Amino acid sequence: MKKKQSNSLNQVQKYLIHFTLRVMFTIVFVLLLLIGFKMNKDFKMTFNEQVYHQNFPFSEVKEVYQKYFGESFSFKGLVEEEKEVFSEKISYKSKNLYQDGVMLEVSSHYMVPSLESGIIVFIGEKENYGKTVIVQQVNGVDAWYGNIELSGVKLYDYIEKGKLLGEALDKKLYLAFQKEGQFVDYQQYLS
Repeated sequence: MKKKQSNSLNQVQKYLIHFTLRVMFTIVFVLLLLIGFKMNKDFKMTFNEQVYHQNFPFSEVKEVYQKYFGESFSFKGLVEEEKEVFSEKISYKSKNLYQDGVMLEVSSHYMVPSLESGIIVFIGEKENYGKTVIVQQVNGVDAWYGNIELSGVKLYDYIEKGKLLGEALDKKLYLAFQKEGQFVDYQQYLS
């Protein structure tokens, strides 16, 4: 029994050391950004352009991070597992080509799941799509969900595959997929 407690204590210590190092790295990174803002106006303008006017490539940052630092920090084993309340795939009655993607006929009050894990990079109105949510998926593809009312998710939230994004406003759900700024065929992403 003592050996088991000792192993779990060592594991907690390793997690704390790992977590502390990551926090320190983040603090240094933020300080370097602040110094860059203070010392160089070109840096500030470039940063603003990249962050506020372009779609940030979260999937590329994740790949670089994993290459140099390994997998992201996990609390598995330290925290009890959460129970899923909602997890499913998209189901629909029919589909028709629409604009740059597809229009799905869904049931009334249809709860829309995320097709892939990713970060919500846009929430707002898009012409011909209505209320739209764009998820930059971990595979580098931006998935557009149109005609949707959000359910508890916010801009820059990370959402897991199959988790609830929102509710279709009527019996129509619009989907479009964009990679590197170009719309791509929806069939390879809608199973």
